[in-house]
Amino acid sequence: MNRPESESGQSQTRGNESPGRDVAPWERFRQPLPEGHPCAGHERLMDQLSKCGRLFHQRGWSVGTSSNYSVVLSQDPVDLIVTASGLDKGRLNRHSYVRVNQEGAAEPADQPASSAETLLHVVLARRDEPVGCILHTHSIWSTILSQRFWPDRGFWIEGYEMLKGFEGVRTHEQRIWIPIFDNTQDISVLARQVASFQKSTLEKISHLFLIRRHGMYTWGRDVFAARRHVEIAEFLFECVGRQLSS
Repeated sequence: MNRPESESGQSQTRGNESPGRDVAPWERFRQPLPEGHPCAGHERLMDQLSKCGRLFHQRGWSVGTSSNYSVVLSQDPVDLIVTASGLDKGRLNRHSYVRVNQEGAAEPADQPASSAETLLHVVLARRDEPVGCILHTHSIWSTILSQRFWPDRGFWIEGYEMLKGFEGVRTHEQRIWIPIFDNTQDISVLARQVASFQKSTLEKISHLFLIRRHGMYTWGRDVFAARRHVEIAEFLFECVGRQLSS
């Protein structure tokens, strides 16, 4: 039997029933995290990331347990909430995340293991501009193009109206360099390469980068901006890829 609901839509309890009694298993994932949980108070941000996961899974950009996402609570010192390792990104919930510090370590330590690529999130959170969210996806087109243009270590995208979907781009005439880094299982090495590239290269990473035969990293001032960058990048990648094969 369904419980009566109040005007606010909250289930009412009667008599001496406990508010937590008879809660369906799936309802537990919608409840606020318990007081003292490292991620408590940030449920709204985690819900936004979970929605991204469902969208990207449906679009084929985060299949299996691939990809990882984070929200940046602080850039200095770095304080992140990042997806835990090995999870289906189409089924994320409030218990799917880990709080990590500027070293990429879980803080406190008694949390699930975070993504193996957490250090890349730390490096990107240290960028000079405001960064509130970092998204890593594994689409077919990003994987194909990362191999196709690897000899040049990147490629230009220009002339497309959809470029204006990237933060700060005002005209289709602007061109954006998409750098490509080689894939490695030693994420600390890759993180140092990305950090060095950001500081020393004239054509700095403006909105995203690719990892060869792996996937894409992008970011934004908040979850919505970062999600938009994923959508814009995937549209442009498909345009470039189809043009090459025509």
